[in-house]
Amino acid sequence: MTRFRAAARRALAVGPRGIAQRVAQRAYRATGAADLLFNLDLDDILADVPADLPVPPPAGEGPLTIGWVSTPPAPGSGGHTTVFRMVEALEAAGHTCVLFLYDKHGLDVDRQTAVVRAHWPRVRAAVADARAGIGGVDAVVATGWESAHLVVSRGRGAMHRLYFLQDYEPYFYGHGAEHELAAMTYRFPFRRLALGEMLDAMVRAETGLGSDVVPFGCDATAYRPPEPEMDRSGIVYYSRPEFARRGHQLACVALRRFHALHPEQPIHVYGAYPRGLDLPIVFHGRLTPAELNDLYGRTIAGLALSFTNITLVAEEMLAAGCIPVVNELDAAHLVLANPAVRWAEPTAGALAGALAEVVEEPDLARRARAAAASVVGRSWEPAQRELVRLVEETVRGPRAVQETRAAEEPLRAPRVGERGPRLVAVPVEREEKAS
Repeated sequence: MTRFRAAARRALAVGPRGIAQRVAQRAYRATGAADLLFNLDLDDILADVPADLPVPPPAGEGPLTIGWVSTPPAPGSGGHTTVFRMVEALEAAGHTCVLFLYDKHGLDVDRQTAVVRAHWPRVRAAVADARAGIGGVDAVVATGWESAHLVVSRGRGAMHRLYFLQDYEPYFYGHGAEHELAAMTYRFPFRRLALGEMLDAMVRAETGLGSDVVPFGCDATAYRPPEPEMDRSGIVYYSRPEFARRGHQLACVALRRFHALHPEQPIHVYGAYPRGLDLPIVFHGRLTPAELNDLYGRTIAGLALSFTNITLVAEEMLAAGCIPVVNELDAAHLVLANPAVRWAEPTAGALAGALAEVVEEPDLARRARAAAASVVGRSWEPAQRELVRLVEETVRGPRAVQETRAAEEPLRAPRVGERGPRLVAVPVEREEKAS
């Protein structure tokens, strides 16, 4: 009876939702449902770092076939969107791409093809099941640590292998098996292409290995200030509770503290519903880029947290005149060197304080215009161009690519807003005179 009364008191305290959560948690543990989140068959996990892999001789001129290995894309996936921007660039350069998608539970190729065509309509690449083998390509690009294992276990033929890095993925996990399985992939004999200088610095610090840097981009045509200008109020938060790297619990405490400081400021949330955030919020769910731009254009500041690389959200906010509050992280300033960004130590008090300072500042309209002006002209074109160059160089050899590009692209000054590595064609005779 004592146990029954105690259980009844707990049930009353947590309510129907709490009871449902506890039942689900017990079922989750009893059935081993966590295994569903580990998306690799044990046979596809490499036991050792390969010393070398078969590579074909340099290719001649002409179109190439490039494979990309990834998990199946979901609508709105930022990581897949960045990958598909690179696929579009290769296709625009005359090459053919193939998407090798992997799901250990089974892949419906027709359904995944329909998803790609509907949500990334400019991508022409064919979709294939990676479990059937990875081959028939000049080069293959891994896009995450799981796919790096697959490039070896499912791609046994001679091909050039590259690794497009968007995050320092060992930090996705506690220091256990998944952490180590991710960390070992940076030592695979692939050419590493790191998105941004920060990620290159993180990999270098942990492994001593360098990477080729593909510069970060921002679509300043999709994200821009509203016209006509409107009064701004409130803050915005991108909620992804299921991804530890997004710092959800830290954000919840920071937002609660901010609300105590400024209860008059509405808190807008988009993405996944913010479980545990017991505050009055305006929840928007998933938004298209146009809807997101509208939200950024109406708000004063945004909370943009990420602990494995700079989040794309920060510059998108800036482009619409919304001031991002970003967590301090080693080397982050290498990528986001923008004076309009508000940096804060990753504590709830510091993040809430930074948000409060932004909404308290005078002349919000002037500051929003200055923030948007700071990213005018930014695009993904430099990143796309650099990735195409690196892939072509890997397959054909650096000399062949230099001569081809010198014939194709005239010399020109960098465009406003471009940064990071860029390709400037230099005729061979000029290069020799300069040396």
